[in-house]
Amino acid sequence: MSSFVATGNASAIQADPIPNNPFWPNIDPAEFRNAHRIDGTVTPQRITDVLLTAMATTNRVLRHWQAEQMETGYLVVDSVPEPIWQPAGIYPALYKRAVFAEAHAQLLERYRDYDATAASRDRGDLDDQTSDTYRRDARWAVSEILGRSHVTVELI
Repeated sequence: MSSFVATGNASAIQADPIPNNPFWPNIDPAEFRNAHRIDGTVTPQRITDVLLTAMATTNRVLRHWQAEQMETGYLVVDSVPEPIWQPAGIYPALYKRAVFAEAHAQLLERYRDYDATAASRDRGDLDDQTSDTYRRDARWAVSEILGRSHVTVELI
C-alpha cells in the first residue's frame, strides 16, 4: 500500500508584505503568488528572499529617476504625474511588474518550474518561461518608467 503526499499547497502560510523605501510601494508576496501563479511548493521564505532581492535590483536601476522625482517634489511614486498617453497609476503598476518579473526569473534559475513534467519538457512547453523572458519583462517595465524605448542600439 502506498500513500500519496501532496507537496503543492495553494493555501500555504503567506509571508507578510515587504516594506520598501518610502517612494515605492510595499510588495505583497500574496499578490506576487497570485499574479505569477506560484503555488505553495515555493516556501514563504524563498518568496520573500527573491522579492527582496528583486526590489533591491529594481530600486538600484531606478535610483536616479527616483531622485529626480523627489527633487521635483514628488515624494511618493503615486504623486508623480503620468504622461498624458499613459493610464492613471501606471508607475506603481510598472514597478510591481518589474519586481515580480525579476523575482520570477530568480525562482526559475534556482529550480525547474514545479509543474514541469517530462512530457511538457519534451514538447518544449516551458521554452517560453525562461528566466531571460522574465528579465526582459522586468527591463521593459523599467524602460517604460524611464520613458525609454525597449531597444538600445550602438554602432561599434
